[in-house]
Amino acid sequence: MLDINTIRNSPELVKKSLEKRKDTEKLTWLKDLLRKDKESSKLKKEIDDLRHERNVISKKINELKKQNKSATTEINKAKQLPRQIQLAEEKYTQIQEKIKHYLMRIPNILHKDVKYGKDETANIVRKKVGTIPKFSFPIKNHVELLESLNLIDFDASAKVSGNGFYYLKGELGLLNQALIKFTIESLQKKKYEYIEPPLMVNKKVVEAAGDLTAFETALYKVEDEDAYMIPTAEHAILGMLTNKTILEEDLPLKYFGYSMCFRKEIGSHGINEKGLWRTHQFNKIEQFIFSHPKNSWKYYDELRNNTEDLMRKLKLPYRVLEMCTGDLGIWKARSEDIEVYRPTTKEYGEVASLSNCTDFQTRSLNIKGKNKQGKKYVLHSLNNTAIATSRILVAIIENYQQKDGSIKVPTVLQKYMDGIKKIGSEDAKNKRSRKNSK
Repeated sequence: MLDINTIRNSPELVKKSLEKRKDTEKLTWLKDLLRKDKESSKLKKEIDDLRHERNVISKKINELKKQNKSATTEINKAKQLPRQIQLAEEKYTQIQEKIKHYLMRIPNILHKDVKYGKDETANIVRKKVGTIPKFSFPIKNHVELLESLNLIDFDASAKVSGNGFYYLKGELGLLNQALIKFTIESLQKKKYEYIEPPLMVNKKVVEAAGDLTAFETALYKVEDEDAYMIPTAEHAILGMLTNKTILEEDLPLKYFGYSMCFRKEIGSHGINEKGLWRTHQFNKIEQFIFSHPKNSWKYYDELRNNTEDLMRKLKLPYRVLEMCTGDLGIWKARSEDIEVYRPTTKEYGEVASLSNCTDFQTRSLNIKGKNKQGKKYVLHSLNNTAIATSRILVAIIENYQQKDGSIKVPTVLQKYMDGIKKIGSEDAKNKRSRKNSK
């Protein structure tokens, strides 16, 4: 949520950001918010004055009684005050609820470099890295390859769970685990703390993380409970520091969390295409940093570099895409996607999403820092996908496919796979057979 003090003291800054988004509805909200904030201050003073008056009259009644004088006028006046205070407090509460409603929904203040764009078609390609593979044979998509090798079963999962789920088998399951181990090891070397978070969070955390209305179309709600299945470890890690104050000398706090993730994926994309690219359940490792406000943009670059480092080691061609205003969540000040190249579609697809949410998320959960002088301030929160294994599996399978239908294992992953260099090769089959016979 936005800081009410920023809106009071720098309304033009917020207005300019909304104008950049060309969000006329939110500009109207801002005007109403400013009016209601003034009305709230006026009501607060009125309530304080009425309470003060009640105390003064109460003392006067006591004094008059001690002097055996009539206090009828004062008593009649005192009888009216509780109702006046109650009505004022009720109105004040209603206005405060509306103010909070606006603060939770008026978008974060944009970084100066974010460009206007109506939708995702206006996003900007910042750079492309890696060599697009060339094949001397007709290529197959990941579903064709995996089913021909009997390494995946979408039909069985559809019967058990419905569309959007899968069974990983044999070397494909090992490759999935290899990606997880590789990423964990890489981020531990960078001194990030490993977290395995809970897979459910409450509504307060979901609301703090961003736009609850948008999330509710994507999140699985646990019936009759204040619990949502997490769509990313980001939410659970964010909520981990609720109402915490961190000493400045302990900043930044750098985490990375591995979890299963769950998403409805309802909307324009849906779950219509068979495969691993868009699913209801997947494995993901998320990076997350709590930072001093003055340093957050430095860590924004660091989080991007971490994910790019993984992509380069996997030798997958990718590009970095800057989000325009029309493709930017309200909780984000700036965001970039890292997209991997798929030779079967001849297009790039998102595998990581980088965001600096500044103090939008942390303010809602009262997550603060404190300097040596004891002054407190709201921390900034940043996140970026390290790796979403299902999509990276697709990228590896399609970019590393061989003429004989096997799939080469990226060199950096081979040590996590008992030395298997090719999935679907006779060597891989023999190693699996020997392991199963032990």
